[in-house]
Amino acid sequence: MLLPPFCNNSSIFFQCRKLQPLNAVSKFKALKPIQIQTKPPNSILSGSRIEENTPFPHLHSENRKFKKMGAYRADDDYDYLFKVVLIGDSGVGKSNLLSRFTKNEFSLESKSTIGVEFATRSIHVDDKIIKAQIWDTAGQERYRAITSAYYRGAVGALLVYDVTRHSTFENVERWLKELRDHTDANIVIMLVGNKADLRHLRAVSTDDAKAFAERESTFFMETSALESLNVDNAFTEVLTQIYHVVSRKTLEIGDDPTALPKGQTINVGGRDDVSAVKKAGCCSS
Repeated sequence: MLLPPFCNNSSIFFQCRKLQPLNAVSKFKALKPIQIQTKPPNSILSGSRIEENTPFPHLHSENRKFKKMGAYRADDDYDYLFKVVLIGDSGVGKSNLLSRFTKNEFSLESKSTIGVEFATRSIHVDDKIIKAQIWDTAGQERYRAITSAYYRGAVGALLVYDVTRHSTFENVERWLKELRDHTDANIVIMLVGNKADLRHLRAVSTDDAKAFAERESTFFMETSALESLNVDNAFTEVLTQIYHVVSRKTLEIGDDPTALPKGQTINVGGRDDVSAVKKAGCCSS
């Protein structure tokens, strides 16, 4: 910091001397010494304890926030992490289902998702902590290029349609085929009929949706993100079923986590076979 010539730098304070009058008729009065406090030490900004005589009492509230941050880290403790995807046509309410489950929020002015978003929430199943990483994407056709990356690693899916728009139910079969083409055969799928609160506008009957779910061997539930109807139940059921699938696989492998999986013996040939390959070369016809 550049100081005027009448000021001296003393520790973290600036002490200014009395100004000399410019001429005999100057009306300026002598200035009293002033003290200007510089920025607080780094220890205060970094969240360490603030003493009672600190010149920055307004930072006490911020310090309390820093102290609380240690408690938030406990949320990262979990036994299983499951990736679940939300799929379905645009405007069926996927984003509101996600926000209702993870934040208990609903927006009447929700806009179409751009690209991909995700949120997390942990639940208890038996004596285990299950952390769900739930991915939400736009249903528009122009975002189909991100399909393979979106589905990669997913072990559960909520296939959502709008009970007031029959076209969204007709497209469920296409979404289901795309999902199964890009995921494991053991993926847990829940067919979700959203906006069940709009009973006077219903265009898809519950019986038709149940029949489709039974035919395709998926779970089924009708929800309302607006009224928070069955939202928690739908996600919890999917995560519970995923946990059961993982538990069954663990039992099939065995209780010994260090045991190597049984493999198949492969005969790579003797020394003569290797020599013959070297003589032939990699590019010979």
